[in-house]
Amino acid sequence: MAHSDIHYFGIRHHGPGSSKRLLAALDQLQPQHVLIEGPADCNELLPLLANPQMKPPIALLNYAVEHASNSIFYPFAEYSPEYQACLWAANQQKPVEFIDLPISVRLAQMQIEQDANNDNDSKSDDEITNENEQKTSSNELETSDPQLAALLHDPIGALANIAGYEDAEGWWNDLIEQSRDDSLAIFEQVEHAMTALRQPIADDSPALEQDRLREAFMRLEIAKVAKECDGPIAVICGAWHVPALKGKHTTKDDRALIKTLPKKLAASKYKSTWIPWTSSRLATQAGYGAGVSAPMWYQHLWQHRNQDDHIAPWLVFIANTLREQGAIISTASVIEAQRLSLSLAAVRDRPQPSFEEITDAVISCMCFGEYALWQQINKTVLLGQQVGEIPDDIDLVPLLEDLQKLQKKYRLKPEALEKEHSLDLRSDIGQNKSVLLHRLQLLDVPWGEQLDAGSSRGTFREKWRLIWQPEYAIKLVEHLVYGSTIEQAANNKVIAALAKEQHLGKLATLVNSCLSANLNNATDFGLTQLTARAGQVSDCHDLLTSISPLIDISRYGTARTLALGKIDELIERLTIQAALALPYACRNLNDEETQQYRQNIHAAHRALVLHLNNTDTLAKWWQSIEEITHSSQSNFLLIGLCARLLYQAERLNSEQLSLMLNKMLSPALPPAQAALFFDGFFTDAVDQLLYDSVLLDAINNWLLHLEETTFIEFLPLFRRVFSNLDSMERKRLFDTLFSSKSTSEITHNTDTTHYALWQQQLSQLAKLAQRDKDWLI
Repeated sequence: MAHSDIHYFGIRHHGPGSSKRLLAALDQLQPQHVLIEGPADCNELLPLLANPQMKPPIALLNYAVEHASNSIFYPFAEYSPEYQACLWAANQQKPVEFIDLPISVRLAQMQIEQDANNDNDSKSDDEITNENEQKTSSNELETSDPQLAALLHDPIGALANIAGYEDAEGWWNDLIEQSRDDSLAIFEQVEHAMTALRQPIADDSPALEQDRLREAFMRLEIAKVAKECDGPIAVICGAWHVPALKGKHTTKDDRALIKTLPKKLAASKYKSTWIPWTSSRLATQAGYGAGVSAPMWYQHLWQHRNQDDHIAPWLVFIANTLREQGAIISTASVIEAQRLSLSLAAVRDRPQPSFEEITDAVISCMCFGEYALWQQINKTVLLGQQVGEIPDDIDLVPLLEDLQKLQKKYRLKPEALEKEHSLDLRSDIGQNKSVLLHRLQLLDVPWGEQLDAGSSRGTFREKWRLIWQPEYAIKLVEHLVYGSTIEQAANNKVIAALAKEQHLGKLATLVNSCLSANLNNATDFGLTQLTARAGQVSDCHDLLTSISPLIDISRYGTARTLALGKIDELIERLTIQAALALPYACRNLNDEETQQYRQNIHAAHRALVLHLNNTDTLAKWWQSIEEITHSSQSNFLLIGLCARLLYQAERLNSEQLSLMLNKMLSPALPPAQAALFFDGFFTDAVDQLLYDSVLLDAINNWLLHLEETTFIEFLPLFRRVFSNLDSMERKRLFDTLFSSKSTSEITHNTDTTHYALWQQQLSQLAKLAQRDKDWLI
């Protein structure tokens, strides 16, 4: 075949503009064979892309069987040129193949690198230093030129800089993705640009070592197909590789270069399959090197590729998203945002608005200049929450295989019947079982339910109830996007949750879960997030809810060896912040807020008195409790709770307590407020009435003074409080009350010294009622 019958299309791996032009080129060329940059030993999976049940975003997952953490993903979006090329070939019934380095070779390379890193761990510091010096000297020529170093790092950025753009994304968008020019000559222009970029780079540059291997393999694959094909061939690859693929290279040299590759893994040593992917994982922010800044914007461009106006639908989508968040967005604001985006594009000398101009217009016209409002929706708008779907007959095995290995290793057989397991954390097998069950819970696979959750902290035993459900396998499939092993997926998922969580208490609870699941990466990230978030929190409720989980983290080392760093310093800092804010936060609360603060104060107090002992920080906390107790603006429920805490800690003596009870439970105080104090003081502590005569007498007198209607009104409260006593305790309480020699009596004292004054007042009121003008006399 003549070399001119091979046509090269340099594309961006996730570009709707590249896809649109590629489809136009394929329709015009009508190639007899389509070759795509991708692992050559995964060709049998390509026909599945045309399956009607296959809905992007999806990814081609490849992993080593014995080392599942060694995995490689090839994501595809609906607007990916490779995906659209496969669909075109399927519709036209043309053969399509991958031509890049086989995945068996890539995984072998990863294994060699991993072994080398393990060897480095065992080497001395001097040996590692000598190797680093040798590597540095070999790359000195390449890195001595700053421009050349920048070119190797980001070739598209170099072109953008030449064109006068500040970033590579904006240049590529204007040239390819958002350009309305349908000229197919754009592929030639991109090829010329890449050729010019690669010319200054030496052929033996270490920076291009992997590229040279891949390009040599692709050239051999293209030549092989060219010998067997009579018609035109379309080669679809990243724009960077086009000059090297079209360049003159001998087959002998290419084969010699390929021989330097490591021996490929056997077919039984690796597996490949399609898995669901998410739109957010297509973004560069997720760490994906070939990602895009705004996946949902590119999805929008693809869906509206044949419409003249694609800005208005995008603005409507943003407006609806803002309205769902409670913002009031008028139609006039949407229209004004479109006008402003067009004006910004003209001012910035762009052919048409990109998502940057539209974002600026949205913030100005629809968010009213409030950037915080845009931040509430920017991830939803730009990154999205789409999840792909794959055909039912595709095996999704990585997480399931890893789970099966762990089940066999730890002798945890999945059964459909409930079965209880008691785990001893002092043994390796017991700790490993506990870690596995906790990790599965974080992956939304509740195979095990911890029966004593929250009560075994600091002990060496856990009790679980295990029952396997078929849908748990589906849950693991859904979490393949986070990794190919249970540990990797749990780490990545929790890290993603920690990055989004703003509530300090929930953040601390997540970190506590990471400790139970032995997720080192997530724990380190969570502690960093806690430290950073703690300096920004001023909400007392948030501070209180974080104290108890943090203390659990600090005390958890009794069962597992953990390095928690400065977690105790963080606890003391948050405790002081909470102590300073608490007296003011307990004022003017509604019923729901009061109940929340009661729970939070009680939980934080119980943890603090066990953890801090006698410290200055604990003294600050006690000072805050005393301020709430003696403040006239505090809620009576919280006054009762704090008074009980002081009394139990002997910071309130019997005389002071008796005076407070007589005041709070006197007939002069409205019954509703007295009931709140009673609720706060005696809930969870009513058993003290069996031993404390001061409390018993005060409650007895208060109850005897209540009117019948008031008593009936608060009867549910009394029943709830006294329900904490068992039958024997109730009997003891009644015996104490009825066997007492002194019984409480209700007495009424009448002051008769003011009878004459009352008679005079009544006489004047009678004249007033009769409209007597002399009633004041």
